Amino acid sequence: MAEHSPFQSFFMAGFECSSHRRADGRRLDLLASTAHDRWAAEDYRAVAEQGLRTVRDGLRWHRVEAQAGCYDWSSVLPQLRAAREAGVQVIWDLCHYGWPDHLDIWRPAFVEAFARYAAAFARLLREEGETAPCLAPVNEISFWAWAGGDQGLFNPKTRGRGQELKHQLVRASIAAIDAIRAELRGARFVLADPLINVVARRPEQREAAEAHRQAQFEAWDLLSGRQWPGLGGRPEYLDILGLNYYPHNQWYLGGETLAVGDPAHRPLQGMLTEVHQRYGRPLLIAETGAEGPARAAWLERVADQVGRALRQGVPVQGICLYPVLDYPGWDDDRLCPTGLFGVADGAGRRALHQPLAEVLRRQREVLAGGTGR
Repeated sequence: MAEHSPFQSFFMAGFECSSHRRADGRRLDLLASTAHDRWAAEDYRAVAEQGLRTVRDGLRWHRVEAQAGCYDWSSVLPQLRAAREAGVQVIWDLCHYGWPDHLDIWRPAFVEAFARYAAAFARLLREEGETAPCLAPVNEISFWAWAGGDQGLFNPKTRGRGQELKHQLVRASIAAIDAIRAELRGARFVLADPLINVVARRPEQREAAEAHRQAQFEAWDLLSGRQWPGLGGRPEYLDILGLNYYPHNQWYLGGETLAVGDPAHRPLQGMLTEVHQRYGRPLLIAETGAEGPARAAWLERVADQVGRALRQGVPVQGICLYPVLDYPGWDDDRLCPTGLFGVADGAGRRALHQPLAEVLRRQREVLAGGTGR
């Protein structure tokens, strides 16, 4: 029997909430640069009108705990209360690549501080009347370990320490889940990482390509105790598996992106089936989207593949349009037209991208049986 979905809507909206430091030291704050922190109430109402009554949104840990052990929720409460007012359910990201400057991510104290912060937020949620919230403790452990620990693209800006960073982020996730469950037994968790496919061009590359592809499962294997059980992983830490899937998530080893029409391109349906067979947990397309005129066709394709997986019994519990707002690029501040909605005007109004909205309306009927979920 399929597990009942905890989400209010099948299609969801994702608000970009990255808050990391780039390689040049500049801290990003996407909630501010998209003006979502200013117009949260308007944004929640707008997405709800499109049938998106569950959203991914985030806390900015560096703002909440600017001083060690002192939690300032003034940047969070307006979002939390605006969501409640709009009837929108939030999946809260606790750490979306950023952390307070007073912490050293490599030290045990980082894990301890993250657990205390997670527990404090759980208490705040309880005080605000939330009894069964959904949270994403650490976003994209595998990608963060690669980008920040192996490639030096953003914080902690190191090379050759990706595995060490991955282990530290797994420890932090486990500690946060334990801390939240001690406060809110009904809490649910989304563990999000990219869903990828890596293909060899030549026979001698096959082993390396497959090793790269298999690496996508490492964080979930660590959290569940399949690998390195000394980190504390156990099966109960795997709740809902969040799969982040974009047009660039399939590629030739060391080469270019696999186009959808390429014979080596793998159907999303099969990728979803593989993850479910491996872990036996419900799935969520926690991020998906494309840029510019490709937006509508991409959602159509993803929704079609998810529908095929659902008909085969794969428990996909939702698709999150991410980011749901156009946003300034991490590296160059260029406007990235990826959203269902554009840039806010002086009253918080945002233009609706009609082709994407049309696909969304149609696919809500197809995948949710016309119920509005």
